Amino acid sequence: MAINIVAQNKKARHDYEILEKFEAGLVLQGSEVKALRAKRANLSDAFCRFIQGELHLMNAHIAHLETTNKHYSRDTRTPRKLLLHKKQLEKLYVKVHKEGLTIVPLMIYFNERNFAKVSIAIAKGKKLHDKRADMKTKTLNREAQQAIKERNY
Repeated sequence: MAINIVAQNKKARHDYEILEKFEAGLVLQGSEVKALRAKRANLSDAFCRFIQGELHLMNAHIAHLETTNKHYSRDTRTPRKLLLHKKQLEKLYVKVHKEGLTIVPLMIYFNERNFAKVSIAIAKGKKLHDKRADMKTKTLNREAQQAIKERNY
């Protein structure tokens, strides 16, 4: 399974505890697909929201290419519709509105059939002490790996 990663949201893994992942299709125009192929996207402040029963990717930045006509190009932060099965949408809707969880985009990529996909996740916000504990375990693991590496030489 060869995927071509376009953009990642590294901040999401730091700020949220990922509970369940989904793969969603992305409705784009032709110039936006070309911009994604040129890796001109950013997910740092992106989030997902339900609008009239449909899930949309909000605040994701997909830049314009110089070759596209300015008259036909969309706004860079336009809400983009996400394509999911009806049961998945219902499950996400219940998790968000009843349980108070959030939907966060993790990455945009092209799958093996060259379709633009978004990896989204149901996530729970981390508290400050959780973030500190995660940073502490990461540094301990990194120091242990460095000690093992130095001992092997």
